[in-house]
Amino acid sequence: MSAQRKIIIDTDPGQDDAVAILLALASPELEVLGITCVAGNVPLPLTEKNARVICELAGKPGTRVFAGCDAPLSRALVTAEHVHGKTGLDGIALPDPVMPLQAQHAVDFIIETLRAEAPGTVTLCPLGPLTNIATALQRAPDIASRIQSIVLMGGAYFEVGNITPAAEFNIYVDPEAAEIVFKCGAPIVVLPLDVTHKALTSRARVQGFRDIGGTLGEALASWTEFFERFDVAKYGHEGAPLHDPCVIGYLLAPELFAGRFINVEIETQSPLTLGMTVADWWGVTGRAPNALFLDQIDTPAFFEMLTRRIATLNAPAATAP
Repeated sequence: MSAQRKIIIDTDPGQDDAVAILLALASPELEVLGITCVAGNVPLPLTEKNARVICELAGKPGTRVFAGCDAPLSRALVTAEHVHGKTGLDGIALPDPVMPLQAQHAVDFIIETLRAEAPGTVTLCPLGPLTNIATALQRAPDIASRIQSIVLMGGAYFEVGNITPAAEFNIYVDPEAAEIVFKCGAPIVVLPLDVTHKALTSRARVQGFRDIGGTLGEALASWTEFFERFDVAKYGHEGAPLHDPCVIGYLLAPELFAGRFINVEIETQSPLTLGMTVADWWGVTGRAPNALFLDQIDTPAFFEMLTRRIATLNAPAATAP
């Protein structure tokens, strides 16, 4: 087996973040160096708590979880309790975590890890606003050249926006941070709404989660059903898009996705289009490409992999450390 791919998951859990974290922790090809939390879907005290709840549900209490930035670089925090509920993980009651939060700040952990690991061996996986990543790049510009890639969920082109008519939530919450990340020079892969809105749950797919059994299966099904109620009402789809698991899905099976290497700029000034990912899909600007912007996914294969992988966490496990 080839060497594990080293990743840092930067996240604001969120039910779909939870599914992404479970998928990563269930995949032996990935070495999760740490989970860094940021304010986004809900405030930071909840996102760092939720990340630890998820790790314990996965039977991985040795995973290191770090708290990061509690507000965007220069704006007031916008949250999404209307989608994710008051806790961010509404849908099933799970016990408070016992595993500790790491003392180190998430941004310091990101900088220290990228400097300590061999250049080009650590992938950053942002699933929420890009505040932690941008702050690390601002404090330590030398880390940009050491990043293997930044594979992020955020933005949109064909689907336009989900928090405003023009902007996707993660980018909108901290557009200045997104601008820093997209201009940092590291290789970037974008999983935008154009992909994630094709990764829709269905009755059969939710039942597949429930069939995993135990608290894990019930949590997956319950989270998905809670999350669905908002998107079904909004878009009229049968189910809800599992946005963040697409990031981990891409790392595991990039052949399930397709897109174009294009220029992506972030709008930070306009009151009408603040946070828009201005994706030069048709190559009309002459600006240099800076991101692989995906728009296609093999949805059945993605859900099959997702369900099969996460089910392995339910296998008889060794006792936790």
